[in-house]
Amino acid sequence: MFETPADISSILSIDIGLLIGLLVLTRLLDPARSGDRILFGTAAGSLLVTYGLWRWHDTLPALSFSMQASWQYLFFALEALAITYTLMSIIILFRSIDRSGQADTAQRRMEQAGNYPPVDVFICTYDEPLEILERSILTALALDYPHVTVWVLDDTRREWLRDYCEDAGARYITRANNEHAKAGNLNNALAFTAARTNAPVIMVLDADFAPRRDFLRRTVGLLASPQVAVVQTPQFYHNPDPVQHNLLAAQSWVDDQRFFFDIFQPAKDAWGCAFCVGTAFVIRRDRLTEIGGFPDKTVTEDLHLTYALLAKGYETWWLNERLSAGLSAEGLPEYVTQRARWCLGTIQVALLHDGPLFGRGFSLTQRWQYLHGILNWLCKPFLVMLLVAPSVYWFADIPAFEADYLSFLRYGLPALLGQMIYMAWASRWRTLPLFMEATHAIAAFAISVTLISAAVKPFGRPFKITNKGGDRSEPRTQWKFAALFGFIWFGSAASIIWAFVSPYAASEISPLDYFNLLWAGVAMLIAFIAFLVCFELGRGEILFDIDEETQLALGGNVVPGLLTALSISSARVSCSGSRPARLMSGPVGLHLNSLGWIDAEISDRDKLTIGVRLRPTPAQRKALAIRLFGSLDGNVAGTASIRGTIAATIRKGLRGDR
Repeated sequence: MFETPADISSILSIDIGLLIGLLVLTRLLDPARSGDRILFGTAAGSLLVTYGLWRWHDTLPALSFSMQASWQYLFFALEALAITYTLMSIIILFRSIDRSGQADTAQRRMEQAGNYPPVDVFICTYDEPLEILERSILTALALDYPHVTVWVLDDTRREWLRDYCEDAGARYITRANNEHAKAGNLNNALAFTAARTNAPVIMVLDADFAPRRDFLRRTVGLLASPQVAVVQTPQFYHNPDPVQHNLLAAQSWVDDQRFFFDIFQPAKDAWGCAFCVGTAFVIRRDRLTEIGGFPDKTVTEDLHLTYALLAKGYETWWLNERLSAGLSAEGLPEYVTQRARWCLGTIQVALLHDGPLFGRGFSLTQRWQYLHGILNWLCKPFLVMLLVAPSVYWFADIPAFEADYLSFLRYGLPALLGQMIYMAWASRWRTLPLFMEATHAIAAFAISVTLISAAVKPFGRPFKITNKGGDRSEPRTQWKFAALFGFIWFGSAASIIWAFVSPYAASEISPLDYFNLLWAGVAMLIAFIAFLVCFELGRGEILFDIDEETQLALGGNVVPGLLTALSISSARVSCSGSRPARLMSGPVGLHLNSLGWIDAEISDRDKLTIGVRLRPTPAQRKALAIRLFGSLDGNVAGTASIRGTIAATIRKGLRGDR
């Protein structure tokens, strides 16, 4: 069925021609056009299907109960899941919808009629410090919308938070226990507010998320459509995630969720299958009451909420606008725990008798779209096998599949090129080869363990929150993760060496050996990138890039300068030409537009730049929080740069403080 490759020169000429053709498509086609996505996606999918057929027809041994056959068929089964998931992803991306125009119309209609449905804002908190909470509370209180009541839902019963809410103007709710975790906290607030404000619209925020002032004006009007129960907005982050931060790549590498939020959710929305992601959304109280409140049978109440509503015929709409920002997971353990929880919750919702796979009221599209979400997690064990397969070949003499490097160059490389280039193009350059695989590999082992445990006991496991805040100023090493990826890296490197020094090595390298040598090199690179991420760099407070003229009061002299960075408690000012180092005695003040003079003290300085620690009054601190976190200015990359990411990774590899 598949011809044997003739020689490497003819194969490489085909692959190079294909690469050029794919790159030409990226310049000729526009990912914003559905027809172009279908054309490019069909081409990439065809290459992948061809590869899958070749794998099935030419690389599998006869069925037997041998260790080698079992390993190869297990590998192929997991690879087939990954191929199926990718093909389904391509089909999903055939469609997309941008609801900003509908939001414009709904906002204009609401404002012209002066009909603003009252809103209860629920801010969910569990043990976050005030420095995190105040961002959400103060920006919620500053929302540009009439008839808003801000409720802080405290699941750790802190008296100081009650007092803070009273002073700030927010209302405080707590409960006697933490039953059903976040869903239970939300349902407690739902019942509590029903007897008081009973606003027809509820907005939900996590404790670290700060909304933009016009959040409600952009979203609430869309709920006027009777079939719409939830309007969800994407998550953005003020800080880089552990991968970006620890690789020094915050300005060149995009967090792994941007593709999902910016590209996949608008596509799923076009199919009627966008889903709630737990924060920064609005929901109609009547629809929520109709389904009995926030679902509490799984650890992902957000995903479960959407499908409970879909079963009743109600939709979740995705408004793809930057209307809020919060904190990404700050440490590697939290990053991995978060994804393992998402995996478990997806499996739990699937297993419910009224869930999207077995329940009534769901369309075929909604069911296969949910299956796509399950496959996203079921693919992760395949990545684990990809990393360990070369070592298994060289040290146990068990290949993952029977193929020489010429055959792979003929059938495998085109599929890889098609997938990587198409996904980079479709994501508007939010993905990078190897780095994306390394990002997924970091959580792949924990997710694989979660899948195994879910097969035994899917329910009854406690809800694990993602800890945020606290002192992260000191570097730390995640030794368990470092040992894991260091072992994989060492095994891949050792297998390459073993291929040449083993006393059992053949006098000539076989085509199968060449293939596994190349594979070992790729696995070594992926493992090394993941290994570097395990050496966590210290984090300071979030500093926002500013470009604003300012003044410093230094020792009774007023010095003009340029404000280059600002947070609630510190700032950096460039004073070129003013020789600020000579003016350091006496009181210090910083003048900010609209806030006036703020007391400060010098924290550090060089010849041209002064760092100051601010001592704002309570009113000034509130205004700073609203200005900085409500403006949603981002210091994290929105598109990926392969050159910048490679350079950053090399710098991290050469750093002595790993």
